[in-house]
Amino acid sequence: MLAAARSRTVRAAVEAGPFTPLVDRFVAGTDVADAVAAARTIAADRLVTVDHLGEDTPDRAQADAAVTAYRTLLGRLRTEGLADRVEVSVKLSALGQRLPVDADKIALDSARQVCEAAAAAGTTVTVDMEDHTTTDSTLGIVQDLRVDYPWVGAVLQAHLRRTEGDCRDLAGPGSRVRLCKGAYDEPASVAYQRTDEVDRSFVRCLKVLMAGEGLPMVATHDPRLIAIARFLADRNDRTADDYELQMLYGVRPRAQSELAAEGLRMRIYLPYGTEWFGYFMRRLGERPANLAFFARSLLTRG
Repeated sequence: MLAAARSRTVRAAVEAGPFTPLVDRFVAGTDVADAVAAARTIAADRLVTVDHLGEDTPDRAQADAAVTAYRTLLGRLRTEGLADRVEVSVKLSALGQRLPVDADKIALDSARQVCEAAAAAGTTVTVDMEDHTTTDSTLGIVQDLRVDYPWVGAVLQAHLRRTEGDCRDLAGPGSRVRLCKGAYDEPASVAYQRTDEVDRSFVRCLKVLMAGEGLPMVATHDPRLIAIARFLADRNDRTADDYELQMLYGVRPRAQSELAAEGLRMRIYLPYGTEWFGYFMRRLGERPANLAFFARSLLTRG
């Protein structure tokens, strides 16, 4: 899967094949107009975080292009009056984190430009997490960004053994932390391998975040974990405004609307862009179970 994601021949075959229903289900479109239109529809009853697709940027020019794309997107969100309900998510590897020279400096400078545009628009930025080799770099960059932009959000992955400690470090006043299970295929030395281990880690991490002073952002489609999140919020005297539930665009849309109708903060992760091929292939390649997950979601639209 990962090798195929780098193949131009495979990309051409897939893009010409009968995959439009799958792509349209999980990706808003290829340009900023598509993203804004989808965000406007969702924002009628839910919140949104928009991801301009792209990762593992190989050169500085592409990193600069990603910054430009985010600045354009944020400008549109401001002029469309959506910035109070729509933020953006960024992958640092799209902003230069994997470049061969000055990677962290370039990624930090690029992310600062995105944060500057977000502040001007009146919204926020959440920094996505990628594989475990980037965790320290990503958290360091988030810490630097929060000096000037204290609302910058971080993402932590429950399948990593270190994450409970990271939750303690990030659960302070004003923090915004998205907790997800994690989709990367990590070695046993750094990550839990069994589903039950990951679930238990998710709950332990969630307990730390809910007892903390920041805003927990609970990213899961699992009804059981959502119920636990609601219970822990109640136990820690959190109101519906004191935490978020988050789901992917196109996954359990009926449940998204139902939870939002109950008055809960429900935010949808909305990806868009021309790099959808790599996005799907990497998600499938990182964990084979994702293949069944996406297929099942396509067949069971609720």
